[in-house]
Amino acid sequence: MDNFVISPLMVDKKQTWHDVLESIKVSVSSANFGTWFSQTYLLNLVKTKNRFAAEIGCSSSFIKSTIEGRYYGLIQDTLAKILESDCDIFFLVKENPEKKKGIETPVPLFSQNDTKENLTEVFAKARLRPNSSFENFAVSSSNQMAHAAALAVSENLGSAYNPLFVWGGVGVGKTHLMIAVGNCVVKRDRDLKVLFCTGEDFTNDIIEGIRNKTTQLFRGKYRKLNLLLIDDIQFIAGKDTAQEEFFHTFNAVTNAGGQIILTSDRPPSEIAKLEERLRSRFEAGLIVDIAPPDFELRCAIVQIKAKEKGFALEMDQVQMIAGNVDSARKIEGVLIKLMTQVNLKKVEITNELIESVLGKGIDVNGKVVRKNPSEVIDAVSRYYQIGKRSLLGDSRTRPIARPRQILMYLLRTHLGLPLAEVGKIVGGRDHTTVMHAVEKITQLASVDVQIREDMSKIKLGI
Repeated sequence: MDNFVISPLMVDKKQTWHDVLESIKVSVSSANFGTWFSQTYLLNLVKTKNRFAAEIGCSSSFIKSTIEGRYYGLIQDTLAKILESDCDIFFLVKENPEKKKGIETPVPLFSQNDTKENLTEVFAKARLRPNSSFENFAVSSSNQMAHAAALAVSENLGSAYNPLFVWGGVGVGKTHLMIAVGNCVVKRDRDLKVLFCTGEDFTNDIIEGIRNKTTQLFRGKYRKLNLLLIDDIQFIAGKDTAQEEFFHTFNAVTNAGGQIILTSDRPPSEIAKLEERLRSRFEAGLIVDIAPPDFELRCAIVQIKAKEKGFALEMDQVQMIAGNVDSARKIEGVLIKLMTQVNLKKVEITNELIESVLGKGIDVNGKVVRKNPSEVIDAVSRYYQIGKRSLLGDSRTRPIARPRQILMYLLRTHLGLPLAEVGKIVGGRDHTTVMHAVEKITQLASVDVQIREDMSKIKLGI
């Protein structure tokens, strides 16, 4: 009977959910985070003898069904890591009791009363993150040109470089720099119409417009902007309707003197299935790349982000993190995990704590040893009794393809490797293939008990 007795918990639900959201924020786009996760809260948290049960409140049934369908596995894994225990999660439609009561009137994206609104509301409408600014963007030789170009655009919209096209790998600071332009513009003039979105958001908006016969509203939303910021523009390549609409949106914004900034993981010349008329327009402006940050720049990023989160690190601790993490996004993730450990365990930041958060060990010479992705490959290979050559090969048969997707999911979420690096490890695949695998397994984990059990057992073997 003891196994079924629910015991009260002395856990700060608000702080726990805050830590969950901070961790998830690193894994999803800012637009998706703002749309789905910002409207959730931890309603209840109880524990049986050996595992937690968490009830997650959602403000609407639409948000509940979307999060449950897309992000079940991500939320469950994140909550389990923070609580350091297995966890079952349940979603309920219930308004957060701490939210101010009252009837909210829907507000259009741009209204005549923008100048009367506070800066927070303006940022929210434009989908901008206030903490992504030029002031907290570390500059070195790898991103100096991109930084200078973005600064010039922020001071003279529509004239300096239009469009500004910034490309580079995952986590090098493209999105931060683009949003910094938006923040700078909004702070200077709240009347200007600014919008940040991803290529996926743009595509989804036009699909919704066609489905609901609201295409004119879509066009009114995008074509009257003073500054349009689109992240991962390569997503629209190969999608005829999205490319057609963006072509006309591009012309409407630039012809009216507005500014467009785009980011991508590759230059326009290398985006497959991109219409030639769009490629020529992208290349008509300024194209700059951002290289992966070097060690000195990573040290600066660690210090800036640690200061933002309200704690200081010794220089050897800064160097330890910078020496083992290769992107700004992963640095953010490490610092969030570090904060979580400090808050939960009420301990000071030590080198040993940082090593445990990094997932590293120490060899006999006192050097930091990286966790080896081959351990994950071996664990998946053993569990499914599949040879490593087949697992990393080209076979698309279900008995091979599904374990391969789980392998990519674990390399991405369990070890925190960049998408491109996971692709190289798993047979030289493109980062979009890895992204699809992660999304697929995340979705399956929400409905398939067997998938969840498989991953749980594989993790025990790593």
